[in-house]
Amino acid sequence: MNSSDSNAVDHIEVQLPSGDSCMLPAGSTAWDLARQLSTSLAEKVVAAWVHDQLVDLRDPLPNNCQVELLKAKDPRCISVLRHSCEHILATAVCKLFPGAQVTMGPKDHDADFYYDFDIGRAFSPDDLQAIEQEMGKLIDNKLPFSKCWVSKQEAYERFEQLQQRFKPEILDWIASDEVTLYQSGDFVDLCRGPHLPHAGFIRAFQLLGTSACHWRGDPKRESLQRIRGIAFADKKQLKEHLQQLQQAQQRDHRRLGVQHQLFCMSQTQVGPGLIMWLPKGGRLRATVEEALRKAHQRAGYEIVYSPHVAKSDLWKLSGHWDFYRDSMFSPMDVDGQQYLLKPMNCPFHILMYKNSQRSWRELPMRLAELGTVYRYELGGVMHGLLRVRGFTQDDAHIFCRWNQLQAEIVGVLQLTVRVLNAFGFEDFEVHLATRPEKFVGEPQHWDQAQQALKQAVQHQKLPMQLDEGGGAFYGPKIDLKLKDCLGRLWQCSTVQLDFNNPQRFDLSYIDDTGKPQQPVMLHRALLGSVERFIGILIEHHAAAFPFWLSPEQVRLLTVADRHDPYARQLQQQLHQNDIRVHLPTTSDTLGAKIRQARLDKVPLLAIVGDKETQQQTVSVRQRGSDKTDSMTQQAFVQLCLQQNQCPL
Repeated sequence: MNSSDSNAVDHIEVQLPSGDSCMLPAGSTAWDLARQLSTSLAEKVVAAWVHDQLVDLRDPLPNNCQVELLKAKDPRCISVLRHSCEHILATAVCKLFPGAQVTMGPKDHDADFYYDFDIGRAFSPDDLQAIEQEMGKLIDNKLPFSKCWVSKQEAYERFEQLQQRFKPEILDWIASDEVTLYQSGDFVDLCRGPHLPHAGFIRAFQLLGTSACHWRGDPKRESLQRIRGIAFADKKQLKEHLQQLQQAQQRDHRRLGVQHQLFCMSQTQVGPGLIMWLPKGGRLRATVEEALRKAHQRAGYEIVYSPHVAKSDLWKLSGHWDFYRDSMFSPMDVDGQQYLLKPMNCPFHILMYKNSQRSWRELPMRLAELGTVYRYELGGVMHGLLRVRGFTQDDAHIFCRWNQLQAEIVGVLQLTVRVLNAFGFEDFEVHLATRPEKFVGEPQHWDQAQQALKQAVQHQKLPMQLDEGGGAFYGPKIDLKLKDCLGRLWQCSTVQLDFNNPQRFDLSYIDDTGKPQQPVMLHRALLGSVERFIGILIEHHAAAFPFWLSPEQVRLLTVADRHDPYARQLQQQLHQNDIRVHLPTTSDTLGAKIRQARLDKVPLLAIVGDKETQQQTVSVRQRGSDKTDSMTQQAFVQLCLQQNQCPL
């Protein structure tokens, strides 16, 4: 907010969390409020919470606002702390490497921070050590942050003087005529903030490493060096986070995928971002997809299939050509017409709805598909299974009447939670994104849809955060983020209203009075991308999957070759009961076989020797236990069948 915005009145009234209020001169900031309340308080606060939003202490306060002053250890301030440490990183780099070109950091700072630089070469380990030491000095000296509001033209001139060649391009993306600049030492950057009053509040930080990247993730653009780091308000939090990072590295799905032979990629023969599922990974994926299809059918969805390509006319009608063109693969010529690999499934589902005239009695219509789509991701952003160019969406579209909307959203959330629980996820956050400044559709429909989304979340008693104005132009949405065993949040599930495509495709149904009406359309995904979800699943379970999900459920181990016939008989019996079992053909000792099975994280080990062969029994050992139980064949098969029950 520009300070001039507050000059329409002489004074403003501020409401405090205690219920008290106070008057301040117009144009006053949260910092002014803190100084008026207590000099010592003003030295401890780092940001303000105004109307449920985090703001800089230097921002002028609006009249009649509710203000909460926040200290550095408040969880809401972690993004301010990290964002400020990011600027301290850039300040140190610019001081140590004169002429360094600074580009951008991340959009949000809920996790680590980074900046991309161009110093004409790669950073060395010694460079990182020197940068970290310089950052420590700046923090010890409590380097202040200053903020100013300038016109875009002034910003262009400022960055031209600083000879920062990337900043004009960033300024070109901004529609506003006024921008904010933050300065720390000699470093100046285009930034919305908020930032700390000074760097001394950063009690603990560490640089995590450096890597090569490209400007805007485009391999055709300038080569850059990214430095990543993390910051906290105290050293204990930093220590715990570094331990968590170590665990995350051990659980990295790319490492575990190779170790357990789940999937592979070929950059040269196949191309980047395209996954090949190996037999074990194929079994894992098939199990996930089978469980998902059954859950959908039980919830009243119809399973459909759509083509992988379509004429460009379809994507022009849906709007993807105009709004999504840069993320679509290049057109191919087929019989003199343009065809495109599909980036979305929704236009096909819409055409399925339009396949015949619909009656109000047919609604809601729920169409679900595990549809593979293709999107051109830039080389710099692809990451294992988490960001690929060809992936399968657990996509569904619901067409319903307005008076059915609330129940449909509740049903989606119930199904989502049930599915995620089955895969081992229990903790969730819900984000409700509401109407942006530019939108299509009627305002009353937006209000009605937003209320339905909100009430559905409340019905499920899920914690909700409001993202005011964060919805797409064509409708509000709910994003459900799951929390894994390391406390990391992953965005997977989405429920999105669409006021655009029903108009574009002229969708209708005949109501109970015989008049045509436009249906409400919901886009819906539970897992999002199947590939990405399996990547998350691998890391969450560290590849030690529950029995029903494990690609190999039983490992049959023989003491000697003479026990193989009995083991093969048992293997056949398990196969007939749909149990995924493996009988190694190696000549290793039993001890070596057990060690390998443990490394492979097989849920059940079934050992057969002379005694078991003679008595037609099996010695069973559960994963993670050294205890062995003797069972009859029938009891063992029954145990496997019990553990193989899908929670869905």
